[in-house]
Amino acid sequence: MTMVKAHVSAHELLAGRYRLLDVFSRETNRLWWYAEDVAAEQPRLVAQTALPESAGQDTARRVTARVVRTSETLRLLRPGQVAAVVDAVVEAGALWTVTEWVHGTPLGELLAQEGSFHPVRAARLGLELLDVLRAAHDEGITHGELSPGQVFVRDGGPVVVTGFGLAGATLVPRLTAPSYASPEQARDERIGPAADLWALGALLYTMVEGRPPFRDRGRPDATLKAVDRLPLRTPLRAGPLTQVVQGLLRKNARERLTRPVVREALTRALREDTDAERQPAPEPRLRGAYRAVRLAGPLRGRRALAAGTALAVVTVAAAVLVASGALSSGTDRAGAPPRATPSAPAGRQTDGGTSPTATPPSQPSGPASPALPAGYRRYTAPEGFSVALPDGWRRLTTSRVSGLAYRVTFGRGGDAPTLAVTYSERVGPDPVAVWRDDVEPGLRKLPGYDRVGAVRATTYQGRRAADLEWLAGTGDTRVHTFGRGFLLGGTRGFSLRFTTPAAAWDDAASRLALKTFLGTFRTPEE
Repeated sequence: MTMVKAHVSAHELLAGRYRLLDVFSRETNRLWWYAEDVAAEQPRLVAQTALPESAGQDTARRVTARVVRTSETLRLLRPGQVAAVVDAVVEAGALWTVTEWVHGTPLGELLAQEGSFHPVRAARLGLELLDVLRAAHDEGITHGELSPGQVFVRDGGPVVVTGFGLAGATLVPRLTAPSYASPEQARDERIGPAADLWALGALLYTMVEGRPPFRDRGRPDATLKAVDRLPLRTPLRAGPLTQVVQGLLRKNARERLTRPVVREALTRALREDTDAERQPAPEPRLRGAYRAVRLAGPLRGRRALAAGTALAVVTVAAAVLVASGALSSGTDRAGAPPRATPSAPAGRQTDGGTSPTATPPSQPSGPASPALPAGYRRYTAPEGFSVALPDGWRRLTTSRVSGLAYRVTFGRGGDAPTLAVTYSERVGPDPVAVWRDDVEPGLRKLPGYDRVGAVRATTYQGRRAADLEWLAGTGDTRVHTFGRGFLLGGTRGFSLRFTTPAAAWDDAASRLALKTFLGTFRTPEE
């Protein structure tokens, strides 16, 4: 495959301010980098797109202006679902598009980790993508290069799409993801919204089958020829999505399903199988755990500490604080749960890209302790911490950066409540300030975010701590979270976060779980 080469090393600064850290996605003629804005002390995403040698300054100006304008238009229409482009420069023969940091995991990384998704989970993500495409198409904008590398899946909110405005800016071939190109793109014909609907069908196919509908043949021209000429391989695992996938992947653009028909089909798949995501996900068939970001150098200052940790725990949701952590526990007095607050209408927690089989399931070990509530057993993690978990809970996911941070999530899977335990060695000195100044600005970008009360300073097990409680999500995805972060000393700290459907927040089971997590959590030092 033709691949763009990096002309700016990780030791240099792009445009005098962006340090490239690590490549997280590779496509034909394009690389996606994790990066650091050293001037603003903020993490960024950078797309490096190879430009034709004939591209002059006028072409460069038009391309950069189009990318920034298109991104801003859609960001305003779909806040929280389209990443904002904060800068675009042409340097070293490439267009460098600098995007705000997205607190999520690239869809391609999740698929590489988990192999495939349950059709209901794919349908939910498909509906979120359809919302973004509708906003773009209504404004006369076609993405043109939608692929797993352009979609980020978050724990606490809908997917985020990047790459708007980049179509057509690359070398020949102009397509960066041939396996997801439509037949009309393969024939180099003029494209419109139907091309994006084909790409949506290809993404749905990949999510349920664990492979794209047309495999990468090593050479873009060979892949595009297969897209144009070869018949579609019948999906075997699509279940209720089979017809909508096949309807979107029709060679003739005029025969493809329309957006309203697609929306109805995906919505029906959710209604007809409400318990599907409670079942174990398929065993991963591809490579293992998601490889986290390697930090190229220390960020400076307290704000930089929080930003660096966000880079470290890249698969954690925007709500996760690395310093004082998006914790879910919370007692105002030792062992007593926080005061109950009015809950929003019933909601279900979004899957957020995790799977019960993303890491080998770990069950609570040892016999039940008389001191624990009935139905709870103590779990001791390999990392050294321990906590009492309800029967049936297991270790769902693990994200880590060696020597810097890790996050472990527990639950039953699917829409059940979860507990997230995050450890960091880059913790700021004031837990309240970290919540207020570094974490909450990101939380405000979540749909339906609503803080409950103020950020509260407290102590936990004799240590400095801070609590933050919030609601997020809309409709069926409304959730309630209580977080507590606490310091261990130096720059080390833990955070706990308990998230449950908003309607279940005041249930006896939820209150017991919250009280038990807080009362039984022990650090490796204890």
